[in-house]
Amino acid sequence: MNLPNKLTLARILLVPFFVAALLIDFPLNNLAALLIFIAASLTDMLDGKIARKQGLITDFGKFADPLADKILVISALLCFVQLGLCDCVAVIIVLFREFAVTSIRLIAASKGKVIAANMWGKVKTVTQMVSIICVITMQLVLDLMPLGVPLPCVLPTVFYYIGEALIWISTFFALLSGVIYIAQNKQFILDF
Repeated sequence: MNLPNKLTLARILLVPFFVAALLIDFPLNNLAALLIFIAASLTDMLDGKIARKQGLITDFGKFADPLADKILVISALLCFVQLGLCDCVAVIIVLFREFAVTSIRLIAASKGKVIAANMWGKVKTVTQMVSIICVITMQLVLDLMPLGVPLPCVLPTVFYYIGEALIWISTFFALLSGVIYIAQNKQFILDF
């Protein structure tokens, strides 16, 4: 197994630690969750760069890399729903998009074709990861405020709405990229 594929697997293996850090209440748990999520996000950036630069692109990487992104992002969004930081409708839209795209990929794979992520899928992933990082960072700020800085009573509400806006922006790009992906690969649906 080459280095890019190992980085992809590392991203998947970081997910349970990220979820635990986000959901288990301990001192600076949001800091731990943030650092783990950033580390996992960096593996996404590095695996692709290394694979392209060193000619290590594999069918496994084309399939596993987007799957690892989905596992990481959906885990974060589901945790946000549980923590009251995200509207479940946004998560349902993202899940629907991911199931639709993955279904097309599986149909293509059954015909011996591997469909790599397109530019819009990359935009979707970046906006999702940035929005998740921002939401966790805002929670970390709220965690640190009681350590001596008076907490303005409107700050949690403002952070909530900023987080919601960011999640919905990333949901828009998820929907857009899904529609584009389906349109570009409709032959697999029509031939099925």
